[in-house]
Amino acid sequence: MAGPARVGLIGYGMAGAVFHAPLIASTPGLRLVSVVTSNPERQAQASQEHPGVSVIGHVDELWQAAGEHDLVVVATTNATHVPLGLAAVQAGLAVVVDKPLAPTAAEGARLVAAARERGVLLTVFHNRRWDGDLLTLRRLLADGELGSVHRFESRFERWRPALRPGSWRETARPEAGGGLLLDLGSHLVDQASLLFGPPGTVYAEVGTRRAGAQGDDDVFIALEHTGGVRSHLWASSVAAQAGPRLRVLGDRAAYVKDGLDIQEELLKAGHRPAGPGWGREPPERWGRLGADGNLRRVETEPGAYQSFYAGVAAALRDGGPPPVDPDDAVAVLGVLDAARRSAADRATVEV
Repeated sequence: MAGPARVGLIGYGMAGAVFHAPLIASTPGLRLVSVVTSNPERQAQASQEHPGVSVIGHVDELWQAAGEHDLVVVATTNATHVPLGLAAVQAGLAVVVDKPLAPTAAEGARLVAAARERGVLLTVFHNRRWDGDLLTLRRLLADGELGSVHRFESRFERWRPALRPGSWRETARPEAGGGLLLDLGSHLVDQASLLFGPPGTVYAEVGTRRAGAQGDDDVFIALEHTGGVRSHLWASSVAAQAGPRLRVLGDRAAYVKDGLDIQEELLKAGHRPAGPGWGREPPERWGRLGADGNLRRVETEPGAYQSFYAGVAAALRDGGPPPVDPDDAVAVLGVLDAARRSAADRATVEV
């Protein structure tokens, strides 16, 4: 590819406006050329935040201008990921799909197969592989600081006792892509699998606690990885006090980290990865490493969401592998499918 890859972004809600558009605009080798949104307020927002970008009201206009694009980013509601991804593939365009890739593993596998048959790049925005806390844990594991790990605990918990007006994630049923299992559960399972390999068994509790909610809002998943590590994963909108973001137990030491990665906070405040100190946490947010009373603060690695789109640009330029293998995303969906069966049957199931 001689020049920057020309990118069309479908969707300008929180995912498109806060995550994808700023990261695309900050990545050498990519150029945001169009944004698709039918919402007049979001159209005005996109025009203001990205001057010179073509803002169009319907996705058909993007397909009609397919020859003016190299890459399509799907940042829409979960139920539309597969049909929009398939349309991009049919148009011969490379595709980034926001997580989850699809509502089910079977649908995700269909999209991956279509991209391979057409010979176009497909990858999935599992951006939390580049959370600072996960990067720190990967370094600690590589250095042997924890010894042999036997338990991994990971949480995305928040306190939202009332539904947010207009939030499709809370009002859509799971079969339509709603709920926390598909949303935050995708990140939790992807991170655990990245660290400790595929799980062999799954036990899950999936509940809907809030009045009026259609999607699940309180989720627990227990995985037993084929290597022997056990992962306990939580996602909740009804946690009045959140537990540690990460708690990892080894036979030499433990690592405990509170609070979410700082990058979402920075992006919402208008900061960009090219700025100084991107992704760095202040010392009071660092995690603790050690055993019993012998603990020390461990500096959190700088978060690096920009690495995802740098990997996309490199794959388009050089023909190398994408930053996230889409088969990994299908495997995550297989675990989430198993979690739903486990919750329904109140039983441990094999993946």
